[in-house]
Amino acid sequence: MTRKAVQQIMLGTVTRSEKEALDTLRQIKAAGYDGLELNGFMIRPSSLMVRLLTKAAGIPVGKGGHLDWPNLLKETGLGCVSLHEDLRTVTKDPKSVAKEAEALGCDQVVITGMYRFDYGNEEAVKDLAANLNTQGERLKEEGISLLYHNHNCEFRKVAPRRTAFDVLVEETNPEFVNFEFDSYWPTEAGVSALALMEKLGERLKLYHINDRGTRVVGPSMTPILKSDSMELGFGNMNLEALTRQALKVGVKAIILESHKNWIDKSPVKSLQVSSKFLNKHL
Repeated sequence: MTRKAVQQIMLGTVTRSEKEALDTLRQIKAAGYDGLELNGFMIRPSSLMVRLLTKAAGIPVGKGGHLDWPNLLKETGLGCVSLHEDLRTVTKDPKSVAKEAEALGCDQVVITGMYRFDYGNEEAVKDLAANLNTQGERLKEEGISLLYHNHNCEFRKVAPRRTAFDVLVEETNPEFVNFEFDSYWPTEAGVSALALMEKLGERLKLYHINDRGTRVVGPSMTPILKSDSMELGFGNMNLEALTRQALKVGVKAIILESHKNWIDKSPVKSLQVSSKFLNKHL
């Protein structure tokens, strides 16, 4: 059975205390979701740099690092579908990462991409793939699966007909590394998300879903509009086809991760609206 989940990055502004977090998670459960995807930098106290970067992006981490997430999940009946972590932390101490995932009740750790990394350098991307293989093997020894999550930087060309994402797919070992695919970012990069999902096949273990469109109504100042994150079914992505493909290969969870462009600036209202699409198609 494929689970419906919400990515924790949406919840920084509505999980500032244990009480507020409990109320928010209960609303998530009531909307029809049965899981959360948690982030290492949001369930532990985060550095000033992380707080500044996420705030600048419009999705602040909040004070989740001071909350008891295992208890919050237990109290609300939500499961943890996976744990996002950075590669440096996994490389440094895979056993601790595995124990943290197990404490949350999940067996999948997701690498969320690299910072200050040249995705246009083929050799650097090959080295990244080799490191992912190494860390995936180490985590597998602890009973944990390693997944890689894409953004748009992986669709930079490293050769005329090859992207960094092609390298990561081709150079990683499916025994140790698979994928959490986010269809928003290749769409933003001008790449067919459906073709990529078909290429991944059963290596697609988790699916990040979002829609892309505009909130502009009435006449626009110019004929060119900037697209942004939208609630599911309110943008122009073919989410029905993408969801069918995800279900076809048996993904363990479809995870909502919309960005800062929420209805009434409310992540809770936004995820409630998006739940209608998920409840209909799952």
